[in-house]
Amino acid sequence: MKTITTTADLAQFCEEAARHDYVTVDTEFLRERTYYSKLCLVQLAMPGTDDSIAVLVDPLADGISLEPLYDLFRDTSVVKVFHAARQDLEIFYVDAKVFPKPLFDTQVAAMVCGFGEQVGYETLVRKIAHQSLDKTSRFTDWSRRPLTEAQKTYALADVTHLRQIYEFLARKLEQTGRARWVAEELETLLSPDTYVTQPQDAWKRVKTRTNSPKFLAIVRELAAFREDYARSRNIPRNRVFKDDALVELASLKPSNGEELNRARLLLREARKGEIAEGILKAVAAGVACKPADMPQPDRKRDKLQVNPALADLLRVLLKAKTESAGVAAKLIASASDLDMLSAGERDVQALRGWRHEVFGADALLLCEGKIALAADGNDVKAVKV
Repeated sequence: MKTITTTADLAQFCEEAARHDYVTVDTEFLRERTYYSKLCLVQLAMPGTDDSIAVLVDPLADGISLEPLYDLFRDTSVVKVFHAARQDLEIFYVDAKVFPKPLFDTQVAAMVCGFGEQVGYETLVRKIAHQSLDKTSRFTDWSRRPLTEAQKTYALADVTHLRQIYEFLARKLEQTGRARWVAEELETLLSPDTYVTQPQDAWKRVKTRTNSPKFLAIVRELAAFREDYARSRNIPRNRVFKDDALVELASLKPSNGEELNRARLLLREARKGEIAEGILKAVAAGVACKPADMPQPDRKRDKLQVNPALADLLRVLLKAKTESAGVAAKLIASASDLDMLSAGERDVQALRGWRHEVFGADALLLCEGKIALAADGNDVKAVKV
C-alpha cells in the first residue's frame, strides 16, 4: 500500500482521481488533547476493486501541502464520498475553509435507504460488501510515526469498502428517487455555521437545572471565557474547567481568590493564574449584566399544552410510515417534534421538505382529526374519518 508524503505525489494522485466520477475519503485524527482536531492521516481511493488505487496521505510529513486535495474537493465534477462526514468536514473547513462538493455521506444515505439510525461503517461493510473489518487499530495513536502495517490496513479499509457501499446506495437512491432527500440532509453539513462556535453562544451547550436569566448571564460569561481561552491555546474546553465546575461557579459567584477556592469541582490549575483571573472577571461581568441583556431561556416548550394521547398516536403513525417507506424514524421526527405537533405547533422539522412526503401530510391530518389509525393484521393503517 502506498503512503504519500510529498505534495508532488499528492498532486499526481488527485489529478488522476479527477478523471473519475467519485473518490472515497476518510481521515484519522486526534482530539483528546487539543481544541481543534489534529489531522494525522487522510485515506483516498478511486473507483474499482484494486487496492493499488487507494492511498494513505501523511499530513504530518515534512513540507507536504494538502492544497492538491483541496483542489480536488473544489472540483464539482467529482463526487466526494465519506461515511459520517461531520468531523472530517470540520477538519477541512477549519484548515482551509473548504468543503468537498458535491458530497455524499453513506451514513445519511443508508438511513434514507432503510439501514437504521446512525448506521455504522462496519455494519454497512458487512451488509453490503459482505466483508468483515478488523477494528483492533481503531483507538491507536495516529500521530505516532512510523505507522504499523496493522494501522495502515485498518485505515485503507475505511475507503476501499466504501466504494462498493457508495455504488450500492447511489443505485438504490436513483431507483427510489430519494437522492433529493439525501441532498437536503447534507445542506447542514455543508454550512460553515455547523462548525463555528461563537464564544457568546457557547453557554447554550451547557446543561443547567436553573433557567434564571441572572444565573444564565453568569453561565454565558464563564462559557465565553472558557471558549476563548481554549481556542486561543488549542486545548480542550475540559482542560480549562468542566461543565459541572462551570455550573458550580455560576452558583457560587466568587468575587476573589478565597471564594474561588471554595469551588469543589474546579481543577487545581484553574485556581490560579490566567484562568482564575478570567473566571473572576467573567463572574463579575455576569453579575453586573443588565436585565435587558441577560439570556432569556426558551420557555415556549414549558408552555406547550401537549396532548399525550395524540402524541402517542403520532408515534405509532411515525413508526408505521417510516417502516413502510424504509427510512430511519430519527431522520423524520424527534420525540420533541411529536410533542410539539400534538400541542398545535407547526414549525417543526417533520413537516418540512421531503419529510412532509413521508410523514408530515398524514401527521397534520391526524392532528386535525381527519384520519384515524386502525390495526390491519400486524400493520397500522391510516384511515379517513
